[in-house]
Amino acid sequence: MQASSPSSHPLAPYGWDEDWEAEFTPYAAQGLLPGRVVRVDRGQCDVVTPHGTVRADTEFVVPRDPMKVVCTGDWAAIDPEGGDPRYVRTLLPRRTAFVRSTSSKRSEGQILAANVDHAIIAVSLAVELDLGRIERFLALAWESGAQPVVVLSKADLVPDATGLSYLVEDVETTAPGVQVLPVSATTGEGVEILAAVVSGGTSVLLGQSGAGKSTLANALVGEDVMNVNAARDVDGKGRHTTTTRNLLVLPGGGVLIDTPGLRGVGLYDAGTGVGQVFSEIEDLARDCRFQDCAHTAEPGCAVLAAVEEGTLPERRLDSYRKLIRENQRIVAKTDARLRADMRRVWKMRGAEGRAAMEAKRGRIR
Repeated sequence: MQASSPSSHPLAPYGWDEDWEAEFTPYAAQGLLPGRVVRVDRGQCDVVTPHGTVRADTEFVVPRDPMKVVCTGDWAAIDPEGGDPRYVRTLLPRRTAFVRSTSSKRSEGQILAANVDHAIIAVSLAVELDLGRIERFLALAWESGAQPVVVLSKADLVPDATGLSYLVEDVETTAPGVQVLPVSATTGEGVEILAAVVSGGTSVLLGQSGAGKSTLANALVGEDVMNVNAARDVDGKGRHTTTTRNLLVLPGGGVLIDTPGLRGVGLYDAGTGVGQVFSEIEDLARDCRFQDCAHTAEPGCAVLAAVEEGTLPERRLDSYRKLIRENQRIVAKTDARLRADMRRVWKMRGAEGRAAMEAKRGRIR
């Protein structure tokens, strides 16, 4: 029987293409079925296959490495019909993965979504903008390999067009190279634009509880597929409407992964992502007198000069330093060589500091 082309494949609406078909070829020869994980729950997962959605056990793909656990968005090879229970036999190599640190005090990563093309960062306009948190999300999004998009949800709560434009401008300054969209699922403002942006690929919807993610998901899907709870008036936060990560097919093409609200957004080996978020600082740093300039008090620092001139907000530099330090700590916990290098630098700087203090005391005497 002649094989169907990827575009006419039953899994095409879920992102199946020629590359995934090539990756799956050896497993097809074993009689296994391709499928995409649409939900993971307690050691089992829902997998959409050419024959429909099935429940499968993940016992054979439980690794010691938490970065390799089954995640919503994964492509898998599962048992054919007849198995009871069915098992996920293997996962296809991921193209991208959105990962955060499970804790600022630990070095484990947690995968929130796999094989994503767009990371939609939902930020509620019902509360004051937290630009530092947006920068964290953006760093993880860039690091994942996905294209970030910032959605300012509940835009109907800012009826003044001028005030809304200022908020958009503030976020655009924080998110160089990223599209920033004011959206209201209540009035429909911006929904069509967002739907066009995310069509044809896989998108993951991220943000705090109360950011309106489930409402956005319903607006994009065109029906109430996700439950919605009202946010508290006192702080704009909501209860966790979404408790699992669910993969939904969009009517305009592509799929959307809705995620539970995130309280913590810890970095996880996101040095490249941090650099992309603060690209203007990295560009300025190339003109610093010293190649290893820390942008604190060094002479000839182009970054500090930009702060003094008012062309670089001091808040941006403070946030950059904070995220760089945090990322270095996380990486050092997982990389013994980097940890040793950091200790060597700390000792060297400590010795230089003590020598400077001794020299100063000598001059005073």
